[in-house]
Amino acid sequence: MDLVSISLLLLCFLMLLLLGGVWIAIALLATGFVGMQFVAGNIPAGSVLATTIWGNSASWELAALPLFIWMGEILFRTKLSDEMFKGLAPWLNRIPGRLMHVNVLASGLFGSVSGSSAATTATVAKIALPELKRRGYDEKLALGSLAGAGTLGILIPPSITMVIYAVAANVSIIQVFLAGFIPGALVMLLYSGYIAGWHVLNPDKSPPPEPKTTFREKLRESKNLIPVSLLILLVFVSLGAGWATTTECAAWGVVGSFAIAAWQGFLTRQSFWQSVMGTVKVTCMIMLILAGAAFMKQSMGYTGIPNALAAWVDGLDLSPYALIAVLTVMYIILGTALDGISMIVLTTAVVLPMIEKAGFNLIWFGIFMVLVVEMAEISPPVGFNLFVLQTMSGKDSNFVAMAALPFFFLLIVAVAIVTVFPGLVMWLPQLVFPG
Repeated sequence: MDLVSISLLLLCFLMLLLLGGVWIAIALLATGFVGMQFVAGNIPAGSVLATTIWGNSASWELAALPLFIWMGEILFRTKLSDEMFKGLAPWLNRIPGRLMHVNVLASGLFGSVSGSSAATTATVAKIALPELKRRGYDEKLALGSLAGAGTLGILIPPSITMVIYAVAANVSIIQVFLAGFIPGALVMLLYSGYIAGWHVLNPDKSPPPEPKTTFREKLRESKNLIPVSLLILLVFVSLGAGWATTTECAAWGVVGSFAIAAWQGFLTRQSFWQSVMGTVKVTCMIMLILAGAAFMKQSMGYTGIPNALAAWVDGLDLSPYALIAVLTVMYIILGTALDGISMIVLTTAVVLPMIEKAGFNLIWFGIFMVLVVEMAEISPPVGFNLFVLQTMSGKDSNFVAMAALPFFFLLIVAVAIVTVFPGLVMWLPQLVFPG
């Protein structure tokens, strides 16, 4: 059987398992096992499975994953979500769009803690939606900005999705983190720019400004955000300056999270146990998916499918921009059925050889993947963030999808900008790690 037939057979088998509701990790393992049956030389699938899973799981880099998840779980149970709106609102009262910008800034702040798009969307929406509605802000723009800004949970480092990509692509986690800063700021700037422009063009739909507050009053309202902001800043600076490895920074982040929780009076036996169990559940799910993906990747490598596919794409003589355009469409379609982590681990074995042949840097491609995963999260009509907001707002799916559409296009603009100007992604990693 030729490689094309084997590829189609394995793809159909995988899709059949996924459509049948089989766990993604189990579907990956089963597909890898079937793929091993087409390898010449009778290589034992069981031995490959055992060595591959152990080799990919016993990784010092992966130790950062549960620690960052634990950091987010701890802070999620503090006053952070309640204090975000209260602390950020006074600083934005004189900017066009005013409190609507809280959605973007609060999502960026909480996203750097949670590393999850859905968690960021749900948490910020729970606080911001009632406040914005009570103060007379446009509900459609509020929902759209929350859908878009919620995706910052996977773009603002430290991000679980970035850790997964770095491990799957065998690149530096720290460099991927560093590469996410400028694109994250770019996306926030695009979102806030759109919000400000919308309010300038629709002054009748904007409520009057809140009463002025003094600088001292602003600081008083924001005081509970200062410890979390300092903790996040310490983690970022330690990574960028090379003072600590990714895993060490994650460990210090956990210690700092415990200190903040204790200071706010939320560190109880119950909250501690809830944070541990939440971390264990999420980590086990991700690790199982990674194990399945590693085995399928190894299986595909034995069959020679990735190299053959890369050679086929290379033979099409696509320009780099055309390849990126095709991959963007592919990931948006995948995003209608899969979560971001699954999209990454399912496709890296096949896509990365193409990317390397096209001359793209794998660090840059990691940020591209995060951006298109963000697009998939708010792709009408089935983006996951849309479902979250539909449930929380009580609006129908069409209303929420149309509200998110401008922010979906803004993410396309962000992808185009970082593709045309890759230096925006690579400048900081190359500055910290020259050569």
